[in-house]
Amino acid sequence: MNSIFPILILNARPGAGKSEISRYLQHTPLDERIDRFHVGPMHILDDFPLLWAWLEEDKILERDFDRPRLHTTPNEDFLHHDFWHLLIRRINLNYEKWCRDAEVEGTVIIEFARGMEHGGYQDAFQHLSDSILNKAACMYVQVSFKESLRKNRLRQNPDRPYSILEHSLSDEKMEHLYREDDWAEFTSDSPTHLTVRGIRVPYVIFENEDDVTTGRNEALGIRLEPVLDRLWTLRED
Repeated sequence: MNSIFPILILNARPGAGKSEISRYLQHTPLDERIDRFHVGPMHILDDFPLLWAWLEEDKILERDFDRPRLHTTPNEDFLHHDFWHLLIRRINLNYEKWCRDAEVEGTVIIEFARGMEHGGYQDAFQHLSDSILNKAACMYVQVSFKESLRKNRLRQNPDRPYSILEHSLSDEKMEHLYREDDWAEFTSDSPTHLTVRGIRVPYVIFENEDDVTTGRNEALGIRLEPVLDRLWTLRED
């Protein structure tokens, strides 16, 4: 399938719409998805399930085995700052395993959010493998911190805190982790390409301050199509 993105990286603040975009694409028929969005059979690599597994394991260790927590404090902060980078390295590993086992060509969707407190996108992208960066194109979902905070509150479901679409952070953690975002600084050298270790990665910005992603309906598709077309053109140039 020469007309699809091999890897599409989705970045944004929490609640901005990354996972809603992924879910919309998953529910778009394959032929239409390829034709309109250049996205083939999808395999999603999101660092949230990895992070959530650490939290669950730490609770079990502490509660059931009277053992020290391995990854997080009782307040659910990471014990070590570079665990944020470990999550990216785990994405690299999971991508390598997918490449070995995949039976059909497809589009790998990589999702993660990074605020300045844990190194921002400039640090995170340094930990993506060359094999990912050489095939990747990136879309940043642009929302203000105020909108990110609103959506984070809106999606909270205390019965499903492990859910991709329904997990939520406290306002305090949102303020601490994600108020400051380095995307503008990270992309200041070029309006079209990120440069990481000398590798150029095309990128576009998807504006979502007015929230076309929550409904996951055709309003999202209408806005998404020209943005991904532009990204496809940048990748092909």
